[in-house]
Amino acid sequence: MADEMVLRAQKFVNSVYGTRIGMRVTEDGRTSWNTMYTLTRALQYELGIPELSNSFGPTTLSKIAEKYGKLDETTIPSADFCRIIQSALYCKGYDGGDINGTYNSRVKAAVAKLNQNMGVDGTYPGSSLWPKVVKGLFNMDAYVSVNNGSETIRSIQQWLNGRYVLRKDYYVIPCDGHHSRDVAKSMLFAIQYELGMADGVANGAFGPGTQAGLKSHTLSTGSSGVWVQLFTAAMVLNKRPASFSASFTPSLADSVTAFQAFMNLTVNGQADFPTWSSLLVSYGDQTRQGAACDGITKITPARAQALKDAGYKYIGRYLYNPSTTSLPEKEIQPGELETIQQYGLRCFPIYQTWARSVDYYSVAQGVADCMNAAFKAEEHGFKPGSRIYFAVDYDAVDDEVTSYILPYFRSIRDEMTKLGSPYKIGVYGPRNACSRISAEGYADTSFVSDMSSGFSGNLGYTMPENWAFDQIVTKTIGSGDSKIEIDNNIASERDTGQGDFYPAPSQKLDIGFNMNYWAALLKEADEYMASIGRPGGIGYVYTRQQCLETIMTADAAISSASRRYRMRKALIQTSAFWEFCHYSYKDVVEDAGVVMYHTGKIPDWGKDLPGVTKLVDSSTGVAKVSGRTCILSRNNSIHSGLLEGEILDATSDSDRWAMWQKLNQDNLFNLSTVPHLHIWAADGKAGDHAETPIRRPALDYTDTETFEILRRYQGFGEVAVADAHLRMPLYAIFEKYNRIIRES
Repeated sequence: MADEMVLRAQKFVNSVYGTRIGMRVTEDGRTSWNTMYTLTRALQYELGIPELSNSFGPTTLSKIAEKYGKLDETTIPSADFCRIIQSALYCKGYDGGDINGTYNSRVKAAVAKLNQNMGVDGTYPGSSLWPKVVKGLFNMDAYVSVNNGSETIRSIQQWLNGRYVLRKDYYVIPCDGHHSRDVAKSMLFAIQYELGMADGVANGAFGPGTQAGLKSHTLSTGSSGVWVQLFTAAMVLNKRPASFSASFTPSLADSVTAFQAFMNLTVNGQADFPTWSSLLVSYGDQTRQGAACDGITKITPARAQALKDAGYKYIGRYLYNPSTTSLPEKEIQPGELETIQQYGLRCFPIYQTWARSVDYYSVAQGVADCMNAAFKAEEHGFKPGSRIYFAVDYDAVDDEVTSYILPYFRSIRDEMTKLGSPYKIGVYGPRNACSRISAEGYADTSFVSDMSSGFSGNLGYTMPENWAFDQIVTKTIGSGDSKIEIDNNIASERDTGQGDFYPAPSQKLDIGFNMNYWAALLKEADEYMASIGRPGGIGYVYTRQQCLETIMTADAAISSASRRYRMRKALIQTSAFWEFCHYSYKDVVEDAGVVMYHTGKIPDWGKDLPGVTKLVDSSTGVAKVSGRTCILSRNNSIHSGLLEGEILDATSDSDRWAMWQKLNQDNLFNLSTVPHLHIWAADGKAGDHAETPIRRPALDYTDTETFEILRRYQGFGEVAVADAHLRMPLYAIFEKYNRIIRES
């Protein structure tokens, strides 16, 4: 709802300072960050700061202290300066008088109330505005309870402000009744101040000095004083049953016992170092030995033994790796689950491809990820009822969780239901995301990325009630062949992973494309090609969407060929899509030249245009196949008994022209030639640059073989090798959706 006095404040700052500060605010009567930014800039202008900023930083703070010491009716230098203060008071919900430039009794009463609400009235009695209070006035922090804030938490916030506001690096925190990252950091400052750290040494970080100090401040029943106040404050902020008090009572010991059990700490009812740590920072005491771990490295027999000897029971491993070049052991490797089972360990599966920015998350992505994760879990042998952890691997702020993450997880849940609920759903991510996703019923356990202690989704948020694994530190286990880097996780035993697995299912043949995935495939393929700048610039005939549409209109033929020759559809799709995307106006000219040569309109370009090679043949059509290579590849398949047909002469103009016309005019024929080109490339191309034969394309082709066959499609040399590297992620995109469809 619009406020008349806020509107007057906005009109004032726009009319007096708009041109001076290079910024105007919308005059809508609603307090916003933009409103506070314009007032901050106006204040800086009056303070004589040459470079204005939206931030009320150290320069602004020091200028007030240097020029005025404090602001009141005796020090404010001008009426407009006073109007800025009055406007800020209204924007914070206080009576700023009539915005008339007078520091009158109404303004004084408002300032006194502000100091009281901040909890600094004992330090700053009266109606003067001291620099740190001014800083708090010019932001969006609330100093009264909002949104059902806790009065106990508010009293803690006020206590912290009142006790530490005179310390150099401590600034007024909100007093709104809610835990937050500012409150969490202020607690660390308070701990450091009570440990005797000097200004400039205390930094609000949970470093070695802070940890060493806490180890000497174990509290138990009967303890009293400021350390108990800090400890009970930490308990309250973590939503544990406790009163903010200076006395360590038996009931507090009971609450501590319950918290320790919840966090899987040693249960003793005392405020010991591990308990302090778990209350103050998300990762807690990083020296704790976990029973679980996760990593991107294959579990070999030697590594399995090392992990078992170190006390690990549960191993988190990834179901899928979309990259063909990076982290080669990220995805569960053949035989790995058998090794885990043999050594008496258990495995919990994780699904993550990217998931590191908000633009990854959508309903469509959730559907695709769910299907791929479920099918990969089946492929690897996870039995029904296993739980797959889907990732939120970035600092998702609360409104992103609302707008993107929750719909993504809802689509995962809905799709898993459509699949017959073969697997349970877990979530990996910061505390806030895990808690909110779980509260909606989209995940039943949480794998918490507490190691990322600086995430806004961890700072100020309590541990999810359904946590299964708590990721706290990266460490190395073993040596030599047994050496492995892992993330050390505390296990709650809510999820014990799987210790028995099905054998991997036999290979399935590809089937027809499901057009429900068209948009997602187009998006990924288009974005990938754009990300590598291919094709780049002008001069290309078709858009990437037109190219993919053309490929998909021939899906039945491609599917049939892939099944017939026992190769993956993605191999055909990748070569065809890549080549068609690169079909340029230069190719159009060359194709025209071939037509003109063979129709007699230009009998011999090499004769009539010295220095120009005659265009007897060109790479044409969807997959840019020449008449010569078409004949050679098809001849190879005919000789191998894979194809019926007439052996043609690749050196004959008439045979090449006949084949070229079919390639140029018949998309289905052109695309159906691609698998023969791959087979011919594997068998060894004849000619001056004969290739060493390799295994023919197969359903179980390795990444190395896939790379080699894609490279051979293009030819020889550095360009062919470089382009093959670029084609591999494209292959992975096509294969991702083909896999989803053939396993459904």
